[in-house]
This record gives sequence, structure tokens and C-alpha cells, in this order.
Amino acid sequence: PTPLPTLIHKKRDGERLEDAEIRSFVRGVTEGTAQQGQIGAMLMAIRLRGMDASETLALTQAMASSGRTLAWPPAWHGLVVDKHSTGGVGDKVSLALAPALAACGCKVRETWGWGGDGGRPRAPAPTCAPPQVPMISGRGLGHTGGTLDKLEAIPGFRVSQSPEEMQHILARVGCCIVGQSAELVPADRVLYGLRDVTATVDSLPLITASILSKKAAERLSALVLDVKFGGAALYPTQESARELARSLVEVGAHLGIRTAALLTRMEQPLGRAVGNALEVLEALECLEGGGPPDLRHLVTALGGVLLWQCGMAAGAEQGRERLARALDDGSALGTFEAMLGAQGVPPDTARGLCAGTPAQRRQLLGEAKVREELSAPQEGWVQQVRALPLARVLHRLGAGRSRAGDPVNPRVGAELLVGTGQHLRAG
Repeated sequence: PTPLPTLIHKKRDGERLEDAEIRSFVRGVTEGTAQQGQIGAMLMAIRLRGMDASETLALTQAMASSGRTLAWPPAWHGLVVDKHSTGGVGDKVSLALAPALAACGCKVRETWGWGGDGGRPRAPAPTCAPPQVPMISGRGLGHTGGTLDKLEAIPGFRVSQSPEEMQHILARVGCCIVGQSAELVPADRVLYGLRDVTATVDSLPLITASILSKKAAERLSALVLDVKFGGAALYPTQESARELARSLVEVGAHLGIRTAALLTRMEQPLGRAVGNALEVLEALECLEGGGPPDLRHLVTALGGVLLWQCGMAAGAEQGRERLARALDDGSALGTFEAMLGAQGVPPDTARGLCAGTPAQRRQLLGEAKVREELSAPQEGWVQQVRALPLARVLHRLGAGRSRAGDPVNPRVGAELLVGTGQHLRAG
């Protein structure tokens, strides 16, 4: 193999790396033969010099092959789907989307896209079998919340599941939301940790490879991406978010995953609740057919695309309508209750959350010891609710973490009692 300093030198000078050279680099990362300084130097070289589409694909494939890949029963072929968000404030979409998709028949673990051919993703042949939804989710870091942290606000919920346990849950329920196991894409865990301390978090090829290597290891049939832009998103402008979405959809198509992306604005929080326990409560409202309109719209839009991609709807709009029915008729809520039970939540707790009153639900999840209502100092109109400052305040109060492994307080949060365009009286 080519010595790692030689590979760093090539990329530093803007040269293209061959597939075998990229595999050699990833092997060194996984096996521990590459020093942290060398890995950091390569990450910065990639950040400054970039990678073309074929290099990004090779990096993604090498990372996906660095550990175990999941295997599913032949009967699930074409039906294993997932969703990924680039992160935002108040984003509890996965909590409602996974059980809603499963209620429609998917198998789930956690503007339509730009395909590898420059067009829309090609719809598969119609199918009547149920889809599967295995969502592998993450924890919050910085101002963005994590799906696993939200679910761990529920007493007893277990995010750590072996591949065998995941398959058992999927067979019974149709969806699960779990954390990444140590066996899955170990190269990404090393690179992800170093990207933060080397200021290479925003590198487009590194983001693409990090996201899609995990999805490739999941052996997905279809994937929908929620690529956010704005003041509280990783990418501030729609143009930069579109560039990331194109990269993700193109590489996803080359991996054999039917991939689409939605660009969504992240200036103000999604929904009215921010904070882990409060967001669980709001997700339950959505699963009952209610909740904030913006949350329901995003859940049904993303779900509609996935139902179309796996052949369970003739188009994205028909898929959206089908997913909305699952929210309205109680089947999505019933599936969520079954998922809670399958992932360790005591039956009485799961039942209380899904069938209880709002007061009973709050009692089960617990409430913050200190509550304060903030009043308007003067009369006026609400022009904007800025997500980033709110998230930073809640982060300092204990709702988020600055480093991986930091504890979070699930009861810290904020409920927005007003929205943009609303008139307020003083006090």
C-alpha cells in the first residue's frame, strides 16, 4: 500500500486519489495504524481541496465496508427504508415518521431529489408487502437535538439493540429507532470524532461519506434526506444546502439506494416544543392526528416520498395522503406504542403515554422543577422566532451537550406560546 504521508501529499496538492489509495487510508483509520495527526492532516486536505464524485463514492464505500453490514430477510427486499436529517432545533420528525411508515407497511430504522441521472428517483414496481423502517439515529451535539436523547426521556427506552434484536423488532413492529453499534462503520466513528476538533465538520465529501456509509451498511432500499438550511442549520444558504443534497442523492444512487432530498428552512424551531421530554409530547400529538401544522406537513412530505420510493404509492402526493391517514386513524400511534414496548418501555408506561391525558403524559415523563412564563414587554407583532439563540439558552440550561458523553437533562425545554405573525398585547 502507498504510505499515508504520500496520500496526504497528493491530496494536499489537489491531486485525485485512486480508489485503492482511499481504501488504504480508511483501512489505516480502522486498524489504528494511521496516527491521529495523519488522519487530521488528510481530513484538512480533503476539506481544502475537495473530492470529485468518484472519490466521494470510493470513500463512502470504503467506510461502509470497514465493519459489519446488516442483512435482511429476502421477503423484505425493496422495503427497508430510512430518513436522515442534517439537524435542527425542535426536530422530532423521526419519532412520528418511523411508526407512521411502519403502520403503512414499511420497515424503518430511522423539492424532490436530484438523482444520479440528474432527475427524479425512479419509482419501483408496486408492491403489497409491508415496508420495514430501521432508523439508526444519533445524539444531540451543540445546539441541535438528537433523536436518541428524546427517546431516552421515556423511562425504560433502550436505544442499544443488536442487529439480531433489530430484526426481531422489525418483524414484530415494522420499525425501530436505535443507536449505531460498535460493529457498524467503525471508520466513521474515528473520522466523525476528529472532524469536530480539526474544523472539518462542514466538508461536503466528508459529510456525504459519513451519512451514506451508515445507510449503505444498513442495506437500505430507499432513503429520504431532510437537508436543512438557514440560521440554525449547518449550511446557512439554500445554495450550499442544495449542493450537499445533490452530492448525497448522486452518491446514494451509485450505491443502489433510491435516494431523494427535501430542502427545508431552519430559521425558527420546528413545532412549538424544544427540549427532549417536551418534544416527545409533541410527537405524540402528531401521532394522534394533531400537533403543529409545520411538523405534520414535514412528516407527511418525507413519508410520502418514501412510500412512493418503495412502491407503496403511485406518487409522492398519494404517499403523503396515505401517511396522513395513518396519523389520523390511530394506526401510527398504535405502532409507536408497540415500538416502545419492543424497546424496553414497561407496558403501563407505553400505554399511559399513548392513551393518557396530556397531564398523565407529563407526569410519566417528569417536568422541570422550575417553570417561568415570559411575557411580552410591549404590544406588537411577532416578526420572527429565532431558533439558534433559543437552542443556545436551553443548551446552557442542560438540554444539550458540548462534548460526546456529556449528560443531558431531558426535562429542560421551552414551549412557544406564540408564532410568527401573531399580535401580542403587553404582558
